[in-house]
Amino acid sequence: MKIAIGSRPYAGPWGGGNRFATALCDALAGAGHAVVHDLADRDIDVILLTDPRPRSPHVGISPGAIGRRLALQGSRALVVHRINECDERKAERFINHKLARANYLADATVFVGEWLTHLPVWKRSLRDPWFVIRNGADTALFNRDGHRDWSGEGPLKLVTHHWGYHPMKGFDVYAEIDRMLTRPEWNGRIAFTYVGNLPKGFAFANARYVPPLDGVALAGELRAHHVYVTGSLNEPGGNHQNEGALCGLPLLYRESGCLPEYCSGFGVPFHGVEDFPASLAAMLESYQTHQARMPSYPHTAERMCTEWIDLFEKLVARRDELVGARRLYRDPWTFLANQWPL
Repeated sequence: MKIAIGSRPYAGPWGGGNRFATALCDALAGAGHAVVHDLADRDIDVILLTDPRPRSPHVGISPGAIGRRLALQGSRALVVHRINECDERKAERFINHKLARANYLADATVFVGEWLTHLPVWKRSLRDPWFVIRNGADTALFNRDGHRDWSGEGPLKLVTHHWGYHPMKGFDVYAEIDRMLTRPEWNGRIAFTYVGNLPKGFAFANARYVPPLDGVALAGELRAHHVYVTGSLNEPGGNHQNEGALCGLPLLYRESGCLPEYCSGFGVPFHGVEDFPASLAAMLESYQTHQARMPSYPHTAERMCTEWIDLFEKLVARRDELVGARRLYRDPWTFLANQWPL
């Protein structure tokens, strides 16, 4: 197969979307498939739309270009749309609209978390076939090599990391942990490291802060801790919790967005600032139980890429059916709207 992937991998700490593109490109090449990042070739089997925003510097294939390819060339390339964003993640009002408009062109849709499929925008507009393939992290980098479990002595070392710096990434919880470090009931029992970008004007008073890291350096930093914390709100399908878990760290995770799908069975949940201390106390009491489960954490890049390649092959086998059901001009205004670079 020849797969055109809309995102070109970048070196450096560019977040989970970049890790996905890197892993999938490597897996496709390793399986003997060709990968391109534009629509110049005429023999493309699958176009993977990864971002509907044509002005993003990482986007090589826009919805407008896909629409023109289908309309002007009568292309039989299948269009698969990966959904890994939503308005709810940052309290915005335009991402869902852009995603739904671009999805008009898709022959199949893949969500990175089942939670996304229940959002109102998709209940109104989603067409079959659609699938859920959850993200996974690269075990060649994110693994237990060199990780030491907490012995029960000394502080329990907490860590989190985010490329995104929006406050809804969990900064209400991270700020609370920062305050807890000075309280008598927690002083000396826990430590906290934050790796990544910070919201404008935000600073930690007591926690250890590390600027964004990537690859080997990031994995080494994560392995130096005992528990991974994620307080992200309405997370569509993050990869940060996967990286921490595969490094051997049990998870303290917020019951929000996709996180229960990824984290259940591998740590302790919480809902917000109010019940976080109780969940942290529960982790202190049950750490060894959760730690024993971490080698079976399933969300690896190998599993993810296997599911993606298997899906591409099955869709290509159904090409005649899917192209025949395309109905490109069923809503001319939506088709034309995808030509506007907004």
